[in-house]
Amino acid sequence: MIIRTTAYPRAALIGNPSDGYFGKTIAFTFAEFSARVTLYESPELEIVPNHRDGSTFAGIADLYEDVRRFGYYGGIRLLKSAIKSFYGYCLDHEIDLHERNFTIRYESDIPNLVGLAGSSAIVTATLRALLAFYGVSIAKPHLANLIRAVENRELGISAGLQDRVAQVYQGMVYMDFDKALFDKQGFGHYVALRPAKLPPLYIAYRTDLSEGSEVFHNNIRERFERGEPEVVDAMTFWADLTVQAKNTLEQGDWTQLATLMDANFDRRQQIYQLNAGNLRMVETARSLGASAKFPGSGGAIIGLYTDEAMFEKLTAAFAAQDIRVFKPTLI
Repeated sequence: MIIRTTAYPRAALIGNPSDGYFGKTIAFTFAEFSARVTLYESPELEIVPNHRDGSTFAGIADLYEDVRRFGYYGGIRLLKSAIKSFYGYCLDHEIDLHERNFTIRYESDIPNLVGLAGSSAIVTATLRALLAFYGVSIAKPHLANLIRAVENRELGISAGLQDRVAQVYQGMVYMDFDKALFDKQGFGHYVALRPAKLPPLYIAYRTDLSEGSEVFHNNIRERFERGEPEVVDAMTFWADLTVQAKNTLEQGDWTQLATLMDANFDRRQQIYQLNAGNLRMVETARSLGASAKFPGSGGAIIGLYTDEAMFEKLTAAFAAQDIRVFKPTLI
């Protein structure tokens, strides 16, 4: 038996940066990249390293480039922590597992460290493979919680639920992380959105090393927990934008949606310290008439373009900066 599973990157269309602020957001998964896991029965449990987990290099320059692209720890830690967390979940919920072993391997072409949820995609695909191998079912809201725990609790990665909910549900998802809901049921209110047509979206991402979420998120959480008015007001503002954006998606009002996305970024710029290279991406897109905001923690932008002529201008302008542009295909 060979099990093959896939998870896709996600882009935040609008809203709060994380569930940790009890706000709202809309995000979606897209098909241009993916994380894939293969699992099959074997005498012993084995995790097969990916090329990004290697320790042999052609030379010092090769080592330098490998670390620049993939960091110091690769993806094996994600698989190990996912397997450990899955087993712990089954123990806690008295789920009996058969005793057969497996070999598991992964591959991913999701760009690294540009805020498109590449790490959680690997974890999501891994857990899907484990669920299939052991014949276990976990409800989607709880599976999203488990994926967050893999990264947050096991690995100390700053991780909210937005990425995991989008990747578990797939498609375009409206998420309300209301605190009362969390206190009552342990997760938020998640709704799959199916607009009659999709807006003309583009995504652009940096091909050089970008900053990770732990850098981007600055000390916003601490400021929020202290009740700093500027930060608390921003979270309320973004939650309101999300409700408005949900309506504009249903109505197909792309002009208004572009305005809301720009407003989302403008408020973010007021309270975050932003990387100059990431800020330049937004400025370049807006100089050509497109809307632009971050789809995640930085290193990429998302926005709306009006026609093919504008998209071609975006592509040319970003190519000069070693930035790639594509039109996302909704999964």
